[in-house]
Amino acid sequence: MSTVTARQPLSASSLTGDSIKNRQDETLGSVHDIMIDCDSGRVAYVVMSSGGFLGMGDKLFAIPMSALQLDRQSKCLRLDATKATFENAEGFDQNNWPDMASAQWETAAHSHFSARPYWE
Repeated sequence: MSTVTARQPLSASSLTGDSIKNRQDETLGSVHDIMIDCDSGRVAYVVMSSGGFLGMGDKLFAIPMSALQLDRQSKCLRLDATKATFENAEGFDQNNWPDMASAQWETAAHSHFSARPYWE
């Protein structure tokens, strides 16, 4: 019988659909996609889906992986944010993704979540 360690890799598909919750255990959204920087092999962003119903009208947000913590016990990702953080925040929709390769966009995304850039 194997034990789960803190460094055990997870498949991206095992996280897709999992909840993203804040420290107050409120659900902020769910994992829609995971963006990987292929040059470094690191997870750059987790794309969170929030709002909508049955996938319709969802607003997407790219959250730097460094802003999230894996909560293995609760089987979710944790983000130090409130629901209000996303109510009026600029997100994007399924058919209109931002240019995640833009240095300006990446800097703004990391700054918004006070996250350390993954490339540092």
